[in-house]
Amino acid sequence: MSTRAKLEELRLRSQEIELGGGAKAIEKQHERGKYTARERLTLLFDEGSFTELDKFVTHRCVNFGMENTFTPAEGVVTGYGTIDGRLVYAFAQDFTVVGGSLGEMHAKKICKVLDLALKMGAPCIGINDSGGARIQEAIDALSGYGDIFYRNTISSGVIPQLSVIMGPCAGGAVYSPAITDFVFMVKNTSQMFITGPQVIKAVTGEEVSAEKLGGAMTHNSVSGVAHFAAENEEECILQIRALLSYIPNNNLEEAPVFDTGDDPERRDETLNDIIPDNPNAPYDIKDVVIKVADNGEIFEVQPYYAQNIVTAFIRLNGKSIGVIANQPKYMAGCLDINASDKSARFIRFCDAFNIPILTVVDVPGFLPGVNQEFGGIIRHGAKMLYAYSEATVPKVTLITRKAYGGAYIAMSSRHLGGDQVIAWPTAEIAVMGASGAANIIFRKDIEAAQDKEAKRNEIIKQYEERFATPYVAAERGYVDMVIEPAVTRPVLINAFEMLATKRETRPAKKHGNIPL
Repeated sequence: MSTRAKLEELRLRSQEIELGGGAKAIEKQHERGKYTARERLTLLFDEGSFTELDKFVTHRCVNFGMENTFTPAEGVVTGYGTIDGRLVYAFAQDFTVVGGSLGEMHAKKICKVLDLALKMGAPCIGINDSGGARIQEAIDALSGYGDIFYRNTISSGVIPQLSVIMGPCAGGAVYSPAITDFVFMVKNTSQMFITGPQVIKAVTGEEVSAEKLGGAMTHNSVSGVAHFAAENEEECILQIRALLSYIPNNNLEEAPVFDTGDDPERRDETLNDIIPDNPNAPYDIKDVVIKVADNGEIFEVQPYYAQNIVTAFIRLNGKSIGVIANQPKYMAGCLDINASDKSARFIRFCDAFNIPILTVVDVPGFLPGVNQEFGGIIRHGAKMLYAYSEATVPKVTLITRKAYGGAYIAMSSRHLGGDQVIAWPTAEIAVMGASGAANIIFRKDIEAAQDKEAKRNEIIKQYEERFATPYVAAERGYVDMVIEPAVTRPVLINAFEMLATKRETRPAKKHGNIPL
């Protein structure tokens, strides 16, 4: 065969593979409101930057007629490219090729890009759209899943791993996304579940739709498995690119720094009036975060889950900061099981990837209730305590209003290693609220008084004046400074600048035993 004929063969083979499952299968994919694997990668990466690897890999299964089945690119497109000029690895399962099912060689392709991403210290993005394990390949398919899970685990905390669900993701396949750092889903076209609706109906008799069982909003608002929900695939890809801008390539680097053009000395007088006079009145903690952030930009993580706590990325003077903030608008900002899990995982991600942490505190306590106690609030709350104590990145704490009891301790207090604790004059740092304290400490005095209500109000007022302030904690050195709210932004920027050279280590150990 001549050189020209060989070149023609290469071109024809490449064209055939790039067609995936063929024109009809691609049309069906589009009818479902979904892009193909290659279209998704084209949208995700900088124009013309994606380099495909292992295009010609194919399966070697001879069971159940598979020896006669051609699987272009083995049902998964893998490779690398740049996103905003930064090296990123990716794989995208191709549902048009035998349903994107995972077999031995399909898994080997994924494992190769995971290995390369780890060696190169680059993020890895997995786009999942698969009917699950390729049954014809039996144990070889199952072993492929295990190889992927192992690599996800070894890479955890070393390189960022993002999972994108853009179709079905069922059975063992769901555990790879669950191990990775962030999970993106698309409304109405992506689902995740261990067992599908038919199996559940057969085993338990329960009837449920695929969307209700494992759709984007189920996992974003109920289970907490996913972190982001997009209206369509284009929006999902924009979310991925936005997230990457806040995080570093690996655990040895810092997140990118941007010139945002926002004055680091900017005051905001509206912060002086943001806390209601009524201590039980709600306000939106996101308003505080937005007012101090560069250009008022906030990138919230898990916005639909455990809304009593906010986790988000912002920039302060161009530098990426992870924010954990109690939300008085929901459950009065109490900490509960889900909020503890949500914040602990986010704290550990930030710590693993050198992203400083800002904690904004307005918390009346841990949520009381039989369901919380039976559900293990002690164990779940301990995760948050553990995560903050373990974290060695710069930790700045801002107390805006309530900081009561154990919840005060849990929210990155000085006692858990907070590097700088700042309070507004409206801060109330105490064991509990004045009303509860009066009922316990002064119960006998109140009962002995002729006008019990007047006596109770008098005692509450005295307690508030003495203890429901930031000044007792400041007298003990547990609060570093009490500031005018209007200057919060420059004070926070100054604190993080001061902490930029922080060096802190923990005792040598294999790993701790977080209360999972």
